[in-house]
Amino acid sequence: MLVFCGCAGNRQMIESPTTSVYEPYINEVKKLYAPDQRTVHFVVQPNGNVMKGESTSSEAKAALLEKLANANLTIIDSITLLPSAELTEKSFGLVTISVANLRFQPNHKAELATQAMLGTPVRIFKKEKGWYYVQTPDKYLAWVDGDAIVKMDSTTFVIWYNKDKIIYTQPYGFAYSDFSDKSTVSDLVYGDVFSLISASDSYYKVKLPDDRIAYIDKKESLPYHEWKNTRQPTASNLVSAAKQMTGLPYLWGGTSFKGVDCSGFTKTVFFMNGLVLARDASQQVNMGEYVDTKSGWQNMQPGDLLFFGSPARDSMPERVVHVGMWIGNNEFMHASGKVRISSMDPTAANYDAYENKRFLRAKRISPQAALLDLRASNLY
Repeated sequence: MLVFCGCAGNRQMIESPTTSVYEPYINEVKKLYAPDQRTVHFVVQPNGNVMKGESTSSEAKAALLEKLANANLTIIDSITLLPSAELTEKSFGLVTISVANLRFQPNHKAELATQAMLGTPVRIFKKEKGWYYVQTPDKYLAWVDGDAIVKMDSTTFVIWYNKDKIIYTQPYGFAYSDFSDKSTVSDLVYGDVFSLISASDSYYKVKLPDDRIAYIDKKESLPYHEWKNTRQPTASNLVSAAKQMTGLPYLWGGTSFKGVDCSGFTKTVFFMNGLVLARDASQQVNMGEYVDTKSGWQNMQPGDLLFFGSPARDSMPERVVHVGMWIGNNEFMHASGKVRISSMDPTAANYDAYENKRFLRAKRISPQAALLDLRASNLY
């Protein structure tokens, strides 16, 4: 039980002994099993001797109950393990529109968290007012409008997964209801995935996840297995993919050719080359191997990631707030206002003194560190 005293500007929170005795165990489990709420949902709080809340992690819930039992603390378990029972068996889904906007809260006014392309599989955890709390293959948790996904049980999902797929490989285009008169079924962006029905000399006949039938130009798409097997995340290919996005507008939460934020830009560049990065800059910085830049930029290779922010000071932890990609010649690309090329050379016309001043470190991502998996094992 929480008691609030005083005026709004000087409010004190007094915890009852019953509540405070559980907090060390909750915090310990959160630190071990759910250190990043962007990827593991673990919201638990005691109400007297009733432990209430919900979690996407069965391991976190089991660990908490075990720790409390070992400490001889008797509680009533009222922690909901997601997916919610109201979803019945339909706790899997596929994105049905070219780019779905996923938000931190279940409404269209909420902050954009990330995006997911057509055909992206999601795990569905709960529903609220027509919105669904989902997890994407990169483990990111957010809310999506129910009209942007189709829900299915695990059997139906596996059937879809095992079908032949087509992936769209141009920055932007359309799927047509009739290839001759070009009536559109949907707009498309790079990375949209469909199940294949048949192929002709000039087009693929495909099915969208919500069973709409469409035709896609063969010159603008590839069989998914062929696309995946031909990805070569070399330095030159990463730079080439990045330059395809030059001038793309900055969009907070964006990860598509409709707009990108800084980490959405690097994530998309690596995806185009068959690798999956974590969603945010503060997560991407934990991937790959450290590149020594203490004596200059001579150790940097095209494709290396640069991270920016503020270093740890006194009691304040380090904050990673921006990321870009090295392209050589003392230059890097990043999404800042728009996707642009900036330089670390003070004599260059495009020198970025601001980013140079807040540079933290560089990392190199190996293919083994970020292999692409359309299914994503975390969805099972």
